Formats: sequence, structure tokens, C-alpha cells
Amino acid sequence: MKIGLFVPCYVDALYPEVGVSTYRLLKSLGLDVDYPERQTCCGQPMGNAGFERMAVPLAKTFDELFSPYDYVVAPSASCAAYARFFHPGLMKGQKCEAAGKTMDLVEFLHDIVKVKNLPARFPHKVSVHNSCHGVRELGLSSPSERNVPRFNKIIDLLSLVEGIEVVEPERPDECCGFGGMFAIEEQAVSARMGLEKVRRHIATGAEYITGPDSSCLMHMQGVAEKQGLDIKFIHVAQILSAGL
Repeated sequence: MKIGLFVPCYVDALYPEVGVSTYRLLKSLGLDVDYPERQTCCGQPMGNAGFERMAVPLAKTFDELFSPYDYVVAPSASCAAYARFFHPGLMKGQKCEAAGKTMDLVEFLHDIVKVKNLPARFPHKVSVHNSCHGVRELGLSSPSERNVPRFNKIIDLLSLVEGIEVVEPERPDECCGFGGMFAIEEQAVSARMGLEKVRRHIATGAEYITGPDSSCLMHMQGVAEKQGLDIKFIHVAQILSAGL
């Protein structure tokens, strides 16, 4: 099984340690991992802003680079979801093989690799943030609006980490207010949503907030620092690879 590692642009630019942690984690599981150096943005910022034509060349490049792999794995639920569900529409009937193979790191480890043991140790209390794309597009956890048995693949993986205490906030799948363009066009609403979300995480007594999207964590971290709130942020890949 050959894995193509896709590191989204904002992770590469702002949180490179998340990409490195993802690579180390996948390699520690004995997987054959490659990082195509010509990779670019998946096109989500342009697509969400209404400039889909600008996203088409990026979707084509993505397919050219990643179609040879068995799976494309990304430490980002939102970017993985965009490539999987929106690239086929952008390509309009053209060759689009990579989209269907693209997965978020959590769903890949949980559903494909079916990880049962991890050598990681993280002796801290952690509150899990369920990002919107992860819940409602990738099915990383159960959405509260549906009458289905509760599940959370993020928590399933974190439970394999030695020393960790995992909690969830009240209203666990409520949006943090980031939403990309939403945070720019509706700044006041976005900031208020972020503040309410961070306060609910803090109310659990957690030391850290974690999740599968650096974008959501970045938004909440900005809110927390501006308000002087005492909470730390860490991507789930960094916890799962802690100690490697």
C-alpha cells in the first residue's frame, strides 16, 4: 500500500510540525509513505470564495500528483473533504482518480489501517474539537442532529495513547466559527462563536484542545490569546505521534 502524503498549504506555512508528525506517525506504522514535493493548495479557499475556475488548475495538479497512490492522506479534515467531494465537480467529467482515494488522517488510521496500538504517551487532559467538515462530510463523529448511535473516531484513536484523559465540551459538534471566508466576512459573529466554543472547552478542565483541523485550532487559539484565556492547542497528529 503506497501512501501519498498531502500537507495542506496552511499547515505547511503555519504548522509544519503537524505535517512532520503525520509523516512520522504513518512511517512508524510500517506504511510506505511518499511526499510529492510539487504539491500545491487543493483549491478550497478559491472554491469557497466563489472563484471555482481558479481552483480547477489546482484540482488538476492534485490529481496528476496523487492519482498513482493507493491512498492520499492529509492531516486536515476540511482539505481532505474538499478534494474528495468537490474536485470531481470542478473537473467536470475529466480524469479525477485521486479524489476518491483522499482521506483525513483520522479516518485513514481508524477505518483503513484499523490501528489498535500506538507507542504514544501524552499525560494530559485533552478536550476534543469536532470540526464541521470532519463531522458532516467525513463522518469522523456522529452529528447531534441525527438519531444515530454516538461514535467518535478521534476519541477512539486518542484512547490508545498512554496517560491521556479525553473529554468533550458541552454541545460537542457546534461550529467554532472559523469557516474560512466566514471568519473574514462575518468577523464579529465568527469571533463570538469562537469565544463561546473555547469557553466550553475550558469548562471541561482540559489543558489542551485538539482536533483534526489546524484551521479550527488556529481560529480558537487566536480568540483565546486575545482574551487571555489559559488553554493550549495541539493537532491530533501531534498527540498520536508523541514520543516517536
